[in-house]
Amino acid sequence: MPEDVVAEIVATVLEVSVDAGAEVATGDTLVLLESMKMEIPVVAEDPGTIDSVQVKVGDVIQAGDVIASYRD
Repeated sequence: MPEDVVAEIVATVLEVSVDAGAEVATGDTLVLLESMKMEIPVVAEDPGTIDSVQVKVGDVIQAGDVIASYRD
């Protein structure tokens, strides 16, 4: 079952580290965000395969926005 990775804060996307189809392990960085001059990595909480990435570098995202979806 797909799991959504959701933004917890308002931030700008600095880097996207994965593409659809990529295998990720627990703790792998999916994207790097910037908020209030701090860099915040968003990591995979479980291993799986990336189904889709909904953000690109330069996007400003809001709390609750879906960043990516992945499945076991």
